[in-house]
Amino acid sequence: MEWLERMNNVLDYIEQNIDGEISYKEIAKIACTSEYHFPRMFSSISGISLSEYIRRRRLTIAAFEIQKSNVLIIDIAAKYGYDSVDSFTRAFKKIHGLTPSAARKQGVELKAFPKISFHISIKGDTEMEYRIENIDFELRIIGKSKPVKTARAFKTIPTLWNGAKKDGFMQELIDLSWENPKCSLEGLLGVCGKEASITDDEFAYFMGVRYDSEPPNDMEILTLPPSTWAVFPNIVEAWKRLYTEWVPTSGYELANLPCIECYYGPKRKPRHELWVPIVSP
Repeated sequence: MEWLERMNNVLDYIEQNIDGEISYKEIAKIACTSEYHFPRMFSSISGISLSEYIRRRRLTIAAFEIQKSNVLIIDIAAKYGYDSVDSFTRAFKKIHGLTPSAARKQGVELKAFPKISFHISIKGDTEMEYRIENIDFELRIIGKSKPVKTARAFKTIPTLWNGAKKDGFMQELIDLSWENPKCSLEGLLGVCGKEASITDDEFAYFMGVRYDSEPPNDMEILTLPPSTWAVFPNIVEAWKRLYTEWVPTSGYELANLPCIECYYGPKRKPRHELWVPIVSP
C-alpha cells in the first residue's frame, strides 16, 4: 500500500537524520500530506507525538554513545540538538531516570526506544458514514483563537466551549450566526489550527462562526479558500478513526487546510460534524 510505504519512509528519514537537522517540511513532503495533518496522523497511528518520538530516539542513541565512547557529554548534547549540558541532562534524566554522567557507569539500567514501523491492521468492522461537500466560495470565519496542547485536546476543547458559554462569548457567536446561510457549514465552528504548522505540541483552536459582515472589534478574521470537504458525523468518533481507517483507504489526499468541528443548533441531527479538507483524486 502506497500510504503505508510513505509513512515508513518518514521513519527512515528520521533515522538517517537523527544526529542532524530533521526538517518537518521534508517529513510532510515524504508523507505526501499537508503540514496541518501529519502531526495528528502520526500520533493517531503510533500513539506518540512526532516530536516526542524523535526526542526518545535521539536520547536512546545518545545513551548508546555515552556508554560505548569517551566523547564528552557536552559534545554528545550538541550532536543531538541540545543547546546546553543542562537541557540535555534534564531530557536524558526524564527518559532514562539518571544523568548522562551516571550512564557511563557499568551495571546501570537505561531505556531503549526502538525505531517503530507501520504495518497494516485489518479493521473496518464498523462502517464510517461520510459525505463529500464542495464549498465554491471563500469561507470567512470570525472569532477568537485559544492555544491547545495537542495531547490534551479532547479534554481542553470541551472546557473552552464551556468557558465560552459561561462568559457569554458563545451566545455572541450564536447571535451572529445564521444571518445569511450560504452552505451546510452553518453553526459554531472550531477550526483546528489557525496557522499551517507541523509543530505538534500545541495548536491554535479558533472558535467562531461563518460571517460575511464586519466583525466586532474584539474578534479576529480567518479566511479559507474554496475547498472540497469530507464530512463525518460525531466529532470524537471521527477524530479517532479518520487517520487510521478512512484516510489510508479512501484514495483522497488531505488538503493543506485545517479541519473544522461544526456544532449545529437544537433539533439538528447529527448535532455535530467533523469537516476534513481533501483533494479529489
